[in-house]
Amino acid sequence: MFAKGQTVIQLFEKLAPKHYAVPDDRIGLQLGSLQKEIKKILVALDVTDEVVEEAIRTEADLIIAHHAIIFRPLKNLQTDTPAGRLYEKLIKHDIAVYIAHTNLDVAEGGINDLMAEALGLTDLTPLDEVHTDKLSKLVVFVPQTHHEQVLEALFNAGAGWIGDYSHCSFNIPGTGTFLPREGTSPFLGKQGKLERADEVRVETIVPASVQRAVIQAMLKAHPYEEVAYDLYAMDLKGRTFGLGRAGKLPQPVTLGELAEAAKQAYDVPTVRVVGDLGRTVRKAAVLGGSGGRYVRHAMFAGADVLVTGDIDYHTAHDALAAGMCLIDVGHNVEKIMKRAVAEYMNRALAEKKYATSAAASEPSTEPFQFV
Repeated sequence: MFAKGQTVIQLFEKLAPKHYAVPDDRIGLQLGSLQKEIKKILVALDVTDEVVEEAIRTEADLIIAHHAIIFRPLKNLQTDTPAGRLYEKLIKHDIAVYIAHTNLDVAEGGINDLMAEALGLTDLTPLDEVHTDKLSKLVVFVPQTHHEQVLEALFNAGAGWIGDYSHCSFNIPGTGTFLPREGTSPFLGKQGKLERADEVRVETIVPASVQRAVIQAMLKAHPYEEVAYDLYAMDLKGRTFGLGRAGKLPQPVTLGELAEAAKQAYDVPTVRVVGDLGRTVRKAAVLGGSGGRYVRHAMFAGADVLVTGDIDYHTAHDALAAGMCLIDVGHNVEKIMKRAVAEYMNRALAEKKYATSAAASEPSTEPFQFV
């Protein structure tokens, strides 16, 4: 059985939820329809003519890409222009295009985490906070016979995290009362008779990002026809998500050595470097795409060097004057997302027993030639 388009996107957005994106980012479905079965997904960095031809050749129904094909509202759709011909070809072959941009940058396991992992960075923190998960306290009353069952369901759905501690809860035994009325089908007791039950008051923390899943899991595991539970908003700060990553290198290296390592890690033929190649660096920051305006963020994070793309002349001079090192690996290093997203989608689809498959796009979308 193949997955419907909406189901495919729901699975993908567990990796990169839309609310992680910065305001006004052009994300989501940009062309085509998701109201169809998806047999093949092609994951691409950019949607170029070569990528579209690949999608046609491999019979892909959906392209998940990082860079938008529609940046601003269209005034017309002329098929004698390069963009118009691209849209026409996609429409004629019924290929939908879905964009995940800054939400995929921010996401755990997204582009910035992949870039950090490729350099072996540890103890990661975001450079620029974009989203903080709001926390609620969930209180639910459970019969003692099903206490462990409901607890397990809550934790498996993502409840109970405080910092790096999981399975956090508080459990108080007590007596619950209820009187089943006409038309009820009580798990305990009889209609018209006041019931006293040995119950446990369970308290745990629920992040907003998984609140719906936690409540659904709790209701499914709970034996009562009507479940008594409360949700209280909390002032405590939840997990923070953001653009870029800063972290410790596995061991101190020179800037020149790190530049060579970056070339290997990101499969790029050359890099531009700002700073003394012999300088020792211990902490690095990474940010996919154009990261020139995040130099100060990297400095405040304690990084010795920022690895990013599209550094302009004046930003390089400002960094040099501030004693900050830069390694410009180019914008195209974001291609690191292609294989990782395809692998994630194949795992997620296989878990749900779908025959839909995903593949990383093969053509290079690097616009520059290096001579």
